[in-house]
Amino acid sequence: MRVRADILRTYQGVHTWTGIIAGLVLFIGFYAGSLTMFKHELADWSKPVSAPVFTPESHNYQALIDQAIAHYSAQMSHGFSVDLLTDKAPLSWYSQGTARGMKLDNQLQTLYLNAQNELVIQQQSEHKLADLIDYLHRTAGFAGEIGHDQSGVYILGLAAILYFLALVSGVIILLPTLVKTFFALRKEKGASRFWLDSHNLVGIVSLPFHFIIAFTVVIFAFHDLIYGGLTQFYGDEPLFQRGTPAAQSYHIDKLPSLEKQLLAAKNYAPGYEPIHISFSRLNSAMPSAVLKMSNNAAVVRGPDTDYLFLNPYTLEIVNSSYPQGEDSQWGNFVASLFSLHFGTYGGEWGRWGYFVMGLFGAFLFYSGNLLWLDKRFKKAPNKRSTRFMAHLTIGICLGSMLGVAATLLLAKWSNLYIENANYSYLYSYYLVFFAFVAYTFYKGTQPASFWGLIGLVMLCSSMGLSTLIHAVLTEDYFKYYSSIAVDISAAVLAIIFYLSAKKVKDRSTYYSVITTS
Repeated sequence: MRVRADILRTYQGVHTWTGIIAGLVLFIGFYAGSLTMFKHELADWSKPVSAPVFTPESHNYQALIDQAIAHYSAQMSHGFSVDLLTDKAPLSWYSQGTARGMKLDNQLQTLYLNAQNELVIQQQSEHKLADLIDYLHRTAGFAGEIGHDQSGVYILGLAAILYFLALVSGVIILLPTLVKTFFALRKEKGASRFWLDSHNLVGIVSLPFHFIIAFTVVIFAFHDLIYGGLTQFYGDEPLFQRGTPAAQSYHIDKLPSLEKQLLAAKNYAPGYEPIHISFSRLNSAMPSAVLKMSNNAAVVRGPDTDYLFLNPYTLEIVNSSYPQGEDSQWGNFVASLFSLHFGTYGGEWGRWGYFVMGLFGAFLFYSGNLLWLDKRFKKAPNKRSTRFMAHLTIGICLGSMLGVAATLLLAKWSNLYIENANYSYLYSYYLVFFAFVAYTFYKGTQPASFWGLIGLVMLCSSMGLSTLIHAVLTEDYFKYYSSIAVDISAAVLAIIFYLSAKKVKDRSTYYSVITTS
């Protein structure tokens, strides 16, 4: 296929500058995003071993709820949750903070029945490691808020728009040579050609995935503005179904049994199993119960499960993430967008696929910046702006990965000694990240590349070693066998980082053309 040279030059400029502007922010979003596919496994991996309160077979949820209401009616009327899978205390509510937002000082009151059927209540800090990984994915680490959302969400939304333009322009650039060079990885033509072929191959193979992510990120970032614009065409009819308040307030003493709540959910969604239920506003005219519904053999439209919203007193289904038919077209559309972005609709294979594609996406932005720098250095090797961008690329990309790896390792040990380790996670990430960026500007890209990769090798290797030490200290080998996938993945990444560091040291890769500052 022939495309005019002037058109190719135009789209090459669009592809280059949109990629450069958005690339570093999106690198963090993709790298952290790949980890969010297993964020709960990572959080469980970091938690210290603790003896189960009782086995799931011995749970008497209704007796627990009844005793808790009898003793703590005022607190529970604001809201409480029941986890139907845990072997720890299944009932909890927030004594400080809420489920929304990223408050690191949230406190939970947890309750369970002991062997004598007596109510036991304990206070503990909410473990936020999984939420912090997701926060990094959604905001790329940008602090602050705009309105009711984080500023980083809007920054990533703008970056996703540029990202979409980069994808379209990249396809147009490749059209004339797509068939001939699609699977070509020409090592014999030098490092730059190999990087370019790798960049093009990853970009084209994962193109549908990248279009999905770019589109859904824009939707997530600007959904409020989009909904506001749609109301101008949609009229007075609400975009989403909303429940109507009851004529009078309900009271928690009249709350139907948990068994009835779960039965109503199962009847609405046959084949799905409720695994968690959260109640709120129980002493009001608009009470709510939100159930997480699990089905490993079905398409899931949430991050981990589907969701079902019902009135806990009338047991009427108010809303859900399931397809709602023609009466809720906008709800179905939004649920589908969530499903495409979260990647949980494909089961375990889907999660691993999104994990790998997320890492490939990070590679795409990293390699794109290296290719741009390669051209710039050949034209003007001592240009200050080019050196600044080189330092920024190495500092931000490797710094973000070092920050995450260091935080995961810290979490493994800090949970043993610190009651609320959430702040240590936050400080650890930003301290390592900014320290490495500063080190890159001070020492130059070549030593920073090498020692940054060596640091990743050491941190990833230490994750498996930490697991082994914990297993020996606690004599609970089964617990750590259950998290073996995290340690194996870390070991594989350590090998990849080691091979990359070796190539940097041998000056046989791209960055051998960049001299130290």
